[in-house]
Amino acid sequence: MGRDLLSLPPVSADERIAYGTEPNQFLDFWQSQEEGKELRGAIVMIHGGFWRARYDLTHASHACAALARAGLAVASLEYRRVGDSGGGWPSTFEDVIDGFTAACAHFDKSARVVLLGHSAGGHLALRLAGEKYAMRGVVALAPVACLDLAYELHLSNDAVSEFLGSGQEQAPGVYEAACPSRHALKTPAIVVHGAVDETVPVSLSRCFLERRAADRENLRLVEIAGAEHMDLVDPESAAWATVLECVIHMIQDEAA
Repeated sequence: MGRDLLSLPPVSADERIAYGTEPNQFLDFWQSQEEGKELRGAIVMIHGGFWRARYDLTHASHACAALARAGLAVASLEYRRVGDSGGGWPSTFEDVIDGFTAACAHFDKSARVVLLGHSAGGHLALRLAGEKYAMRGVVALAPVACLDLAYELHLSNDAVSEFLGSGQEQAPGVYEAACPSRHALKTPAIVVHGAVDETVPVSLSRCFLERRAADRENLRLVEIAGAEHMDLVDPESAAWATVLECVIHMIQDEAA
């Protein structure tokens, strides 16, 4: 059993900027702590929490600070969520687009940008990978990658139907539009999943790879034995080294 990140005090960011007029449209930035070295890259982090308002970006601050210590510039993206004014599909995804664009404009122009998302944030990151935006690629951690399967499994007390506003039977077109497994990748992606994740089962990532078989040259799945859901964003977990390795690989891979 890993640490309870949700109960830990957050790590303070170096800077916060707004990318919109709503209270939850902002970015927290951490500067690279490898002074005097060439900037290897920049990360835009999208936190999880099943798209719900009660989970904000504070629990992801520990991972963001660890990435900064590794020599990366980091932006943590807050967005409107279910329970916020205007949260849900598609406005949440629109916030991600606007926030990602603002973060890239804030980074050094030479930085190699990787989009990193966890859980529901992994869903949003993979969905953005289905659109054409300038980035090195996506690293999706325990993503809710197949929305219809997550709906059938009733994950987190039917979080998917809350997010999309209805069940799959009532709005199949909405599920098609929102589900990353239904959109061809426009950028390389690495999916990382804990083998014993009970919050978002690894079957969702395996489903994503099956459905995106046509993208397999730009897509791979890394399963971490013994890893649970929150281990992937805990820099003190045994799984963190694998997560960091995947991020650095995406930044440095010349084929990306």
